[in-house]
Amino acid sequence: MKTYQVDENGYYGQFGGAYVPEILYKTVEDLKKAYLPIIESKEFQDEYRALLRDYVGRPSPLYLAKRMSEKYGCQLYLKREDLNHTGAHKINNAIGQILIAKKMGKKRIVAETGAGQHGVATATVCALMNMPCRVYMGATDVKRQHVNVERMKMLGAEVFPVESGNKTLKDATNEAIRDWCCHPADTFYIIGSTVGPHPYPDMVARLQSVISEEIKWQLKEKIGRDYPDYLMACVGGGSNAAGTIYHYIDDERVKIVLGEAGGLGVDTNMTAASMQIGTLGILHGSRIKLMQTEDGQIIEPYSISAGLDYPGTGPIHCNLYETGRAQVLPANDDEALRAAFELTRLEGIIPALESAHALALLPKIKDQLKPTDVVVLTVSGRGDKDLDTYLAHRSEIDN
Repeated sequence: MKTYQVDENGYYGQFGGAYVPEILYKTVEDLKKAYLPIIESKEFQDEYRALLRDYVGRPSPLYLAKRMSEKYGCQLYLKREDLNHTGAHKINNAIGQILIAKKMGKKRIVAETGAGQHGVATATVCALMNMPCRVYMGATDVKRQHVNVERMKMLGAEVFPVESGNKTLKDATNEAIRDWCCHPADTFYIIGSTVGPHPYPDMVARLQSVISEEIKWQLKEKIGRDYPDYLMACVGGGSNAAGTIYHYIDDERVKIVLGEAGGLGVDTNMTAASMQIGTLGILHGSRIKLMQTEDGQIIEPYSISAGLDYPGTGPIHCNLYETGRAQVLPANDDEALRAAFELTRLEGIIPALESAHALALLPKIKDQLKPTDVVVLTVSGRGDKDLDTYLAHRSEIDN
């Protein structure tokens, strides 16, 4: 049977792999050998599941959004990852990875963050597990996500503003990898998305797969079958999308629709829609579709959303796009803003700007939808961190 999951060499079709500097080779190999036996052990599963239940507050609700359903002519269910402790899906992965780090005897954690949600989740689990933590964050993102920066500091993490490049997520990731290269023996790098060298994309997807695992039994309870007609999520690096589709990835009855950041438009140079305009390249240890010049220099991405502001996408999603398994559509800044205000005013839920890029696809696929279609859309995070941006643009929406 054809599968869209990772193969034994760490590839999804032609995407993935582990392209790492020699100094990290042993560290990555050790992780590759250790992660599955740890994740599949009863000891890990018992501890992980207990923390998801009692600390994170899972399962997250699956909510039938009646007014939105009426508007878009379908049965729209929202998977409420915004209701997790720390306000996003990122905590599912951070808790799993820190348990793996402890079992591997690591003493120090580094992480990168864009919108700050992964940084907050990592700082949270480091406080919980009493481990020192350094979070790299682009200086641009430090300014636009200042509330999350203060949360990380309050949790005891050291936040390191990165001044190189575009001062956003790509640059923060560069610095985190540089730190990891300097301290490979005692440091564990908690990557926040399905990017980086194998085994990270698969490890993160497995830890986030609790999302689709819950969708299965929640749908069975609500509608009598355990699969939807459509799954929708936003995709930057791709972790909430990977978690949403994990248990359905090979089920062709389920259509997958992913929204990436169009910025000011894919035909402008102010975009982060890497699957639309990217070419094959290697970044941060993985072969992916990448925004780059003809001679391989990274083109700086742009999005109003700090969490989607990355010049590539994880190998899982690149393969789904290339094979046609997923429909990947860009949502521009203005479309995402409109979608955020629409959800807020129709359902009383203020979504993260990232999640709004998935909501913004509903008008684009409305003509495909039938009244009987069950659509599950993951609200990956809550919008508290984006209030300054929303307030700055409210007059445009109201007009």
